[in-house]
Amino acid sequence: MAGVAPADALVVFGITGDLARRMTFPALYHLVAQEHLACDVIGVGRRELSDDELRRLAREAVEAAEEAIDEGVLDRLLAQLRYVGGEGPLVYERLRELLREASAPVYYLATPPETFPEIAAQLAAADLVDDGRLVVEKPFGTDLASARELNGLLAAIFPEERIFRIDHFLGKEPVQDIVYLRFANALFEPLWSREHVTSIQITMAEDFGVEERGAFYDRVGALRDVVQNHLLQVLALVAMEPPSGGDDAIARRRLDVFRAMPAADPDSAVRGQYRGYREVAGVARNSETETFVALRLEIENWRWAGVPVFVRAGKRLPTTGTEVVVRLERVPQLRWGRRRLHTPGTDDIVLRVGRDPGVTIGIRAKTPGTEVSQPVSLDLDFEEELGEPPQPYERLLYDALRGDHTLFPHWDVIEETWRIVQPLLDAPPPLEPYEPGTWGPASAEALTAPHGGWRAPQGRMR
Repeated sequence: MAGVAPADALVVFGITGDLARRMTFPALYHLVAQEHLACDVIGVGRRELSDDELRRLAREAVEAAEEAIDEGVLDRLLAQLRYVGGEGPLVYERLRELLREASAPVYYLATPPETFPEIAAQLAAADLVDDGRLVVEKPFGTDLASARELNGLLAAIFPEERIFRIDHFLGKEPVQDIVYLRFANALFEPLWSREHVTSIQITMAEDFGVEERGAFYDRVGALRDVVQNHLLQVLALVAMEPPSGGDDAIARRRLDVFRAMPAADPDSAVRGQYRGYREVAGVARNSETETFVALRLEIENWRWAGVPVFVRAGKRLPTTGTEVVVRLERVPQLRWGRRRLHTPGTDDIVLRVGRDPGVTIGIRAKTPGTEVSQPVSLDLDFEEELGEPPQPYERLLYDALRGDHTLFPHWDVIEETWRIVQPLLDAPPPLEPYEPGTWGPASAEALTAPHGGWRAPQGRMR
């Protein structure tokens, strides 16, 4: 972006952790391969390691993630790695020495959110904040009050334009494709409003449980884990007005959607917990944490007034997939002579935003020899037609290094999404059990029954 200096150092806090192993090191490898990582990478962790030991960890992480390794690329990445280990002010003194030539460092906090204020304060105390950018992971708070408190602490040190809040869903190429699909095709935009759409659904289904994440997940639950952040951000891209005018055009249009949304009504929401969850290691035996949530939302603006929005997410469901369903109004049932136009089912435009990205458009064709139409699908597989996309962390780290905020939610967006879900935290609906391998509590079906029911994602598309 014009006027923003590219990063001349990337400092990764928590570089010895699980997130760095699974996501950060593979992303850095791909950035080096594309010649998008021109600066040194300084890892910071509590463990005392040498630079060579960090390089060994990086090699192991990349080799575990990649089917084939370009040794030249990996060697270039390893040569760019440095390490600072330990705790307290001495760590930041050593970091300042390594950054003495840097004028635009990026500080990426791949650490638990409770560490964010302390790290930011230590960077300020060491005089390392000027012209630096701060990148933080989710969750950003655990409710509206804690999010506001956290933002106040960080904003007292880093200005908003230099804070980058990661939501890795926004880094997914098929999520970004939503904007292009809508606004680059004359087929869709004329239909994309209350005049032609009867409902919108978003489903994020996972056929697995919390597994070894029990202790973490039991403090979070489905609403905080994926709805307040990932799925509401997807909804904003589906529902927003056409972006125009300035680098922050998409961010402004996303914010408009959230500001038009009333807070969620607990009477229009369902919480569930799969049987067996309380036996998972790290989960409280009397846990009231939801592993499934379904809710109805509204968008009170000219485009979407009166169109219900249904969101559901859950674990131990029949399949794994993430889909957006834009359900169109039914055509009238016409007669001519003894013939009748019979159109059972629903007309859906389905946006697949998981590992099997693409779009499915439901149309109808006459069944041979009958007076009945049958649903048929026009399918586009994005990877098959357009090639394999970059991974989310690869794109997000690259954008942070060049100072591009487009895929990072601003504070006012985070605040609005917490406002929307806060009533479900203040007065949560009763927790209902459900059997693993089903679509959650039976009461969730009642939410969408008047609008054609839920559409189940097809296949494994996480």
